[in-house]
Amino acid sequence: MVETGERAGGGSGTAMGLRERKKIQTQQRLMGVAIQLFTERGYDKVSVAEIAEAAEVSKMTVFNHFGNKEDLALRPLEDHVHDAARTVRDRAPGESAVQAMRRHYLRAVDERDASIGMNDGPLVIQLLRLIMETPVLLTRAHAALVRGSDLLAEVLAEETGDRIMARVAAAQLEAVRATLIGENHRRLLLGDPADEIAPDAIRLAVQAFGQVEHGLGDYATKPAAQAAPPA
Repeated sequence: MVETGERAGGGSGTAMGLRERKKIQTQQRLMGVAIQLFTERGYDKVSVAEIAEAAEVSKMTVFNHFGNKEDLALRPLEDHVHDAARTVRDRAPGESAVQAMRRHYLRAVDERDASIGMNDGPLVIQLLRLIMETPVLLTRAHAALVRGSDLLAEVLAEETGDRIMARVAAAQLEAVRATLIGENHRRLLLGDPADEIAPDAIRLAVQAFGQVEHGLGDYATKPAAQAAPPA
């Protein structure tokens, strides 16, 4: 894209920036219209043609930006499927994978990042509820989580040379992240504001990633059975 802009003539940086902004604005508008219609009428009862009509664009314009109807709801989620792998791959020397994941998550909490369930905007809540209540979207959202774990495992395997333990570690790290995000989502759907969730999200993240960092150890050791009293 940059090469095309440069060949187009002077001012290419500004032109490309403007085109990219317009593209993002169009995508956001289409997603907003789609989510509103899905919320009002149900996902299965809304067609791409109806979304295009409500957004005052052609059906082809919708397909120029989104491959199918599911993409209109799940693009915001799937844009973050590489987050864990990228965080671990780009971590600083001397920083462990779990430390990098914890740092990234805590920063996202501070920034009230919607990708980890820390944004209570109306559209975010509508989208979250829509995914939870629509089986086809929930299935694809779960597939995105699995893909994220696979990508993280690839990074760890490249570094360590141990494919099996890389998959184990990736599963642990992604399970912690998914569980924490799930708790944020649960509270958002109950109506708790993000600012109220944040302190608990930080506390739970420190505890949960710490458990991975230090191992389960004697966690949940079953108490020894007490001897029956003499007759």
